[in-house]
Amino acid sequence: MDLDAYVAEHRGEWRRLEVLSRRRKPTAAEADEMVLLYQRVATHLSVVRSRTPDPALVAELSRLVLSARAAITGAQPVDWRRVPRFLAHDLPLAFYQARRWWIASAVCFLLVAAAVAAWVIGDPTLPRAFGMSEADIDSLVNHDFESYYSENFAPNFGLLVWTNNAWIAAQCLAAGVLLLPVAFILWQNALSIGMVAGLMIGNGRGDLFFGLIAPHGLLELTAIFVSAGVGLRVGWAWVVPGPLLTRGQSLAAAARQGITGAVGLVGVLAVAGLLEAFVTPSFLPLIVRDAIGVLVWSLFLAYVFVLGRRAERADLVLAVDGPDRAAAAQSRPVLFKAR
Repeated sequence: MDLDAYVAEHRGEWRRLEVLSRRRKPTAAEADEMVLLYQRVATHLSVVRSRTPDPALVAELSRLVLSARAAITGAQPVDWRRVPRFLAHDLPLAFYQARRWWIASAVCFLLVAAAVAAWVIGDPTLPRAFGMSEADIDSLVNHDFESYYSENFAPNFGLLVWTNNAWIAAQCLAAGVLLLPVAFILWQNALSIGMVAGLMIGNGRGDLFFGLIAPHGLLELTAIFVSAGVGLRVGWAWVVPGPLLTRGQSLAAAARQGITGAVGLVGVLAVAGLLEAFVTPSFLPLIVRDAIGVLVWSLFLAYVFVLGRRAERADLVLAVDGPDRAAAAQSRPVLFKAR
């Protein structure tokens, strides 16, 4: 097929579809014409892909088809009635059902970090093997670690922290389907935290280390562990789909719930960023800052384990009671109470 001739023949239809798809209120005749052109351009896209897959042309036609489809179907209004159900049922359930994975991730992470910290405390020359000089160690222990939380404007620092932690969580979620990359990401961060902890404790600044980490670190690290657990659960659903689903179906079901968890983690990490930006460097006594961190962390765990367990039991009740009640529950923003 002569690609140039094909483009010249149909370019007018493509331009017309693009014009129509940008109309906010097309007439009835224009809407009918847009549907007809949408079908034709979709066929053109299929022909180009199969016979002469030019990347630029495929991308252009794909964009045109997607924009026309959106114009034809119209934007779906936000169903605000789903928000209470999302917060009280879907989100804690996504976290709760991945609990074995993220608790295991947390245990392994903390064991590695503790082992590295003990190694650094027992062998003061170890940091030098990683390129740290005496001046670097002294600066970290006596100045850099503490000043890190207060040297930047708090709102900017909070946004920076949130972006960094969200990136780590996104990596864990996205790489979960491959399993091993998640372990590597956690390993790297455990080594880093263990090294700093060992240097601070070994130089008699352990109280400062734990005092500054606790206000935000409990929630922040838990959110990272949850992201790793949700990602690993998605990957494991592909490896072991179970007796009733194919690998693709199992992966799709776990991925849908994983997306729910990813949306929720945005808010969790935002709270952790606010704690790190405004509570950790504040002038409150360390014990008060730590108490705030423990309180927020405890509330998050209660949210996951209380509401998550309740949501899981409610779903089991719906499954036993039959599909009619289960279908009705999907349209209601409230929970059924487990019997």
